[in-house]
Amino acid sequence: MAKKLLEVKGLKKYFDVDKKQVLKAVDDVSFDIYEGETLGLVGESGCGKSTTGRTLIRLYGTTDGQVIFDGEDVHKMSGKKQKMFNRKVQMIFQDPYASLNPRMTVADIIAEGIDIHGIKSSKKRLDRVHELLETVGLNKEHATRFPHEFSGGQRQRIGIARALAVDPTFIIADEPISALDVSVQAQVVNLMKKLQKEQNLTYLFIAHDLAMVKHISDRIGVMYLGKMMELTESEKLYENPLHPYTQSLLSAIPIPDPDIEAKRERIILQGEVPSQINPPSGCVFRTRCPVATDICAEKKPEWKEVEEKHFVACHLY
Repeated sequence: MAKKLLEVKGLKKYFDVDKKQVLKAVDDVSFDIYEGETLGLVGESGCGKSTTGRTLIRLYGTTDGQVIFDGEDVHKMSGKKQKMFNRKVQMIFQDPYASLNPRMTVADIIAEGIDIHGIKSSKKRLDRVHELLETVGLNKEHATRFPHEFSGGQRQRIGIARALAVDPTFIIADEPISALDVSVQAQVVNLMKKLQKEQNLTYLFIAHDLAMVKHISDRIGVMYLGKMMELTESEKLYENPLHPYTQSLLSAIPIPDPDIEAKRERIILQGEVPSQINPPSGCVFRTRCPVATDICAEKKPEWKEVEEKHFVACHLY
C-alpha cells in the first residue's frame, strides 16, 4: 500500500468579515493523500477548494485542525524544516498571467526557486532552466522572453516548469486549466500526467470541470459551502454517487451523444447557495437538497465510511 504523504485533520479556515461576523471558508475538512496519487477536489465556485489548497501550503494560517506532511505538522514548522517543506510542496496557480512577474524573464521566473534554495551553481542554473522548458514542451529560446509574449497555455507551462524547478514531491494545482481553451486544457492535463509518471509526483488537483477531474484523478473529494460532502475513488464516484449534491453535479456533465443527452434527467437544484457567514443549521446542503428531512436541519451529518474507501456526510447513510 502507498505511503500516506499528507493528512488533513479537522481543518478550519475562518476569515473575520467584521467584529461580529465570521466567514467559514473551510469548516472541519478531513482527508488523506497518498504518495504518487492524484486527489481531485471539486465543487462550485466559492465552496472553499482554493482556500483549502492555500491553507495546506501555508499561504493561509489555520483557524483550527492539523495539516501533517510526511509526519510533520506543517503549521508548526520553522527554520530548516519550513524551508524544506517550501521546496517539497509547490503550487500551480489558476491564472497563469497573474502568477508570473511581468518584469522578469522566463529564465528568472523558473530559476527563482533554484536561487532561493541554492540548488544549482550559476553555471548550471541556465542549463536547468533550458531542461525544464523542454520538459514542459517549450523551447530553450523562450528563456529570454517575458510572460506577455506567450499564450495562456504556454504561460501555464511556464508555471508548471517553475513548480518543478525545486524537485518537489507534492504539487497543489489550483484550477490550472480553467483559464485555458478546451484543446489546451487537454494538453496541460496530459503533460501533468506524463510528469507524474516520470517524476513520481503527488497532486492535489482543484477544479470544477468534473469530466477533466475524472481523467486525471485517482480519488475525488466533493466540497460544498466549506465542507466535504463525499470522497471516494474516481470510478466509484461517477458510477455510484451517494450524496445528493454529488448526484446533481454529475447530472450536469454533458454526454457527447445527442439522443442520450436529450432524454436523460438532470437534477436541477433549487434556490441560491447560502452565505458562508450564516450557513444553515445541521447539514449545510439541506436548503437545496431534494431529499432533505427534519433531521437534516437539527443535526450535522457525520463524516463516515459507508463502504470500503467511500466516505460521505449525509443522514441518508
